[in-house]
Amino acid sequence: MRNISALFLGTLLLAGTASTTQAQSLVSGFMAGKGHGSVVVSGTTERYETVYLAPDNIDRVPVFQEVRVNSVNLYATYGLSDKIDAVISLPYIQSKGRAAGAVVGDLNTLFPTAGYTNVRQGFQDVTGLLKFKTYSREIGSSILDLLGVVSLSTPVSDYQTSTGYGYIIAIGNRATKYSASGIAHLKTSSGLFATGQVSYSLRTGQVPNALVGEAKIGYAGPKTYLEGFASFQESNGGTDIAQDGFSGFFPSTRVNFIRLGASFYRPLAQGFGVVLGANTYVSGRNIGKSTGYSAGISYNY
Repeated sequence: MRNISALFLGTLLLAGTASTTQAQSLVSGFMAGKGHGSVVVSGTTERYETVYLAPDNIDRVPVFQEVRVNSVNLYATYGLSDKIDAVISLPYIQSKGRAAGAVVGDLNTLFPTAGYTNVRQGFQDVTGLLKFKTYSREIGSSILDLLGVVSLSTPVSDYQTSTGYGYIIAIGNRATKYSASGIAHLKTSSGLFATGQVSYSLRTGQVPNALVGEAKIGYAGPKTYLEGFASFQESNGGTDIAQDGFSGFFPSTRVNFIRLGASFYRPLAQGFGVVLGANTYVSGRNIGKSTGYSAGISYNY
């Protein structure tokens, strides 16, 4: 059960709308175990037309009408000991708008330095983290674990993020992020589990810092992993798109959201398995109202 759960957590990564985060955290309450780990290659696709703004939503993305984001993510985890895991993740992202070619051409004529295009793509940010099990206690037939996580995320390519509506479809915010998290994880002898996680993320440049959290309930059995989750982000500061103080630099906006999702893992043969998932935003601020779907192949060792 431990290894099935540990390998799964990195597979449902979201490329993100413009400058947000992955849909789901890279860590769980399960530990890989010393010398064990997993490698996962997964793909995610999402789209949105409606944008959560403040105070009202709009039904079309400015300039681009609709945005589709596709990503491929490489994720790996390794148990340095029974109480310490190392994780690394790297996504490649393609973000596509649906603006008419004539519109893009006219905008580039009017604003020759703005760099309007319908497609932006490249490697985004590499993330590395360490997870520590700090406390464990039996509660009847269940086990409560408390864990801590420290992580670093930083850009690995020269993808562009600049001022102007052409960068609504930027693949990231070009910020380095330093995060610390606390996790409480309760697992029962039947395989049912519940996990709560809260973290604070410090971001460089003009990107606001943020409080991030996630709650999960699920089942981790010998051959099946199921979970449902709810995640949120609350930015500390930032501006609202098209409101007073907005400079046209999208990474500086106040990005808040609540996202719901579910995911599934099933082993195939000889350490390989398949992972599937779906998730959607149910509320937000300065973010696209997107729904995404993920699928991937994992190798567990």
